[in-house]
Amino acid sequence: MTGHKNKGGRGHGLGNDPGGGPGGHRESSRRSGLANGGRNRFGNRGSALTRKDDTISEERTFAALPPVRGGAFARTWWGRAWLKALEDTALDDRQVKRGRRHARSGAVGAVSVRPGRITAVVQDRDGTAYRSDVLLQELSEEEWDRLVGLAAGSAGHIAALLDREMPPHLVEDAAAVGIELLPGIGDLEPECGCEAWDHCPHTTALCYQVARLLDEDPFVLMLMRGRGERALIEALQERSSGRPAKPPEDAEEVAAAAGRRRSGVSAEEAFASRYFLPPLPAPPVPPAALGEPPSLDTEAAPEPGLDPTALEFLAADAAARARMLLTGVVPLGEPPLTASQDAVRLAAGAPAPWIAARLAEGSGRERAALGLAVRAWRLGGPAALAVLEEEWQPAQEALRRAETRLAEAWEASERPALRPSGPARWTVVGTDTQLRLGPDGRWWPYREEHGVWVPAGPADQDPAAALAGPAATAET
Repeated sequence: MTGHKNKGGRGHGLGNDPGGGPGGHRESSRRSGLANGGRNRFGNRGSALTRKDDTISEERTFAALPPVRGGAFARTWWGRAWLKALEDTALDDRQVKRGRRHARSGAVGAVSVRPGRITAVVQDRDGTAYRSDVLLQELSEEEWDRLVGLAAGSAGHIAALLDREMPPHLVEDAAAVGIELLPGIGDLEPECGCEAWDHCPHTTALCYQVARLLDEDPFVLMLMRGRGERALIEALQERSSGRPAKPPEDAEEVAAAAGRRRSGVSAEEAFASRYFLPPLPAPPVPPAALGEPPSLDTEAAPEPGLDPTALEFLAADAAARARMLLTGVVPLGEPPLTASQDAVRLAAGAPAPWIAARLAEGSGRERAALGLAVRAWRLGGPAALAVLEEEWQPAQEALRRAETRLAEAWEASERPALRPSGPARWTVVGTDTQLRLGPDGRWWPYREEHGVWVPAGPADQDPAAALAGPAATAET
């Protein structure tokens, strides 16, 4: 059974002021809290700047993380060190296990991180919610000054931090001068609305969830210790750029130093400046014309089933297609073509007869059928091909709208006599012309040639305009 306490008026549920109560932790947390005139801090998403002792610090709120199914909570060495501090501090292993189950089940709400404190609302299985806080001692100004000096003294430390990694040598160097960056036993002080006197399932769950945040971003730990990411980066840049260079001792060293300055920037500057990237350059201008396709004609015999000439044709087509995408001729985001549609697209490029024959065979069409498909493709791509080769049955409401549109497209004295000739098809009585309705609501003109209906022109939203097109009345 979890013990309870009234430790100097600690939190008693969701309505507690996170800054109330005794002790240096609580008072420092009040000073660094969000100065928003009482606004609910749990509603924030992202970062808020707060004023503390004439310096700027950050408060960040992370959205609730999804449940975890199996596996360890922490992958990084610093995340595991955080959990070890929790497990070494907690007196009751049963509470730790319950908290771990809470965290796995997604019971931890949005996590607020600010100097000296992390906060979240944690729900029990019965739905009861408790505000839970874990306090961590902030570093002093003098400790931060030393830590920034250690980090700025190594380009590797800066690069690792900017890559969202915690450099182990920085932690070791800091410990050697008396700065404990990672928490140890007893450093994670719990406060919870359930009034447990030690780490309860709620504060334990909060710590496990924060371990996942630390895995992704060690700057979360830096913020708990008193410095947000932006403030720390600015301090590192200022310290790196302001470090005086060692004066050269002779003329030869002066010349060498001048040569180094002329050849570029220092590694430290290069690593530190990665955080502030310049705008991307303008994309290169596409070539005015395609280059020569590669030749696959070699002395060695090709592998069985591989036709080098056909492969050359496909490579040239891919290059032409890429150029059309770059220049906007073909819009991005178009749905992918089926193999049958792509065969018609390739045939529409007027390839050599032997390639057209292979495309017809590969797509299951006769040569004449491929020719009709190519004719439709050139008029309207996949939509025109579908009207040629597929029959679709409009719903009753769509069919009524189509018939109304046909009735209203002409004046009464000019309206042609139309008879249904199948689903979504109407033939003009006494002529060799036909109108077909596509699934997208456009009308396609067709004409009969040697007993076969063939595409006769582009589509139009107006059936009268489609039927009156020049391709609908005469072959050009």
